[in-house]
Order: sequence, then structure tokens, then C-alpha cells
Amino acid sequence: QVQLAESGGGLVQAGGSLRLSCAASGHTFRRYAMGWFRQAPGKEREFVAAISWSGVSTYYADSVKGRFTISRDNAKNTVYLQMNNLQPEDTAVYYCSLKRDSSGSYYYVRVSDYEYWGQGTQVTVSS
Repeated sequence: QVQLAESGGGLVQAGGSLRLSCAASGHTFRRYAMGWFRQAPGKEREFVAAISWSGVSTYYADSVKGRFTISRDNAKNTVYLQMNNLQPEDTAVYYCSLKRDSSGSYYYVRVSDYEYWGQGTQVTVSS
């Protein structure tokens, strides 16, 4: 059973930083893309960042570009989201997601692309 466990969320003041982690376990996939999404109260889940298996290809939502960085450590089956200069509008539950990708070269940006999801971690940014 595939499990994705997010950690690192919390309460931070505007301008602060957090680093989210997502550890994948219970699978035997050779290659898989990973993504981060977020969902604020009353809003739909939205794309934040994505990374290919190789780590060479990354993509960001315009709203976080230049502030957030996605990375991964395949030896640890873990993906990270470094979030700097956080703003109140970044407040949301953040979810990591996994999609099998035999090529190892692609990232994915749609909610419907992903096969597995974590339970989410709350990020709250106070003004």
C-alpha cells in the first residue's frame, strides 16, 4: 500500500520560511514524478510545484515562482518544498502527490494526473 507522509507544516509570520517534506513508502515503483498542491478553505485544490523523477525538470505555479523550491532525494524516497517569503495567501493545507512515470523525465501539473496523495499538512501564515 502506497503511503505519502507530509511533515513540516505550521504557523509562521509573513516573510518567514517553512520546509515541507513528503516521504513515500510501501511501493516498488522504479520511477515516479512528485507534486505539491494546496487547498485553502472554500477553494479547489490547486497546483503548487512538480518535479520529475530525475529532478532535472521542475515547474511552479506563477503565484509561488521565485519563492518556493521543490527538490527530491530518491535515495530517501522523499520530496521537499522549501517555502520562503511566505504570505497570508499561502495559507492552506499542502498535499504531496505521486504519479508513476517510467520515463523519469516528466512532471505533471493537474490534480487528475496523480495516482496517490498524502493526508496533507497545514500551513498558516499570519500577517
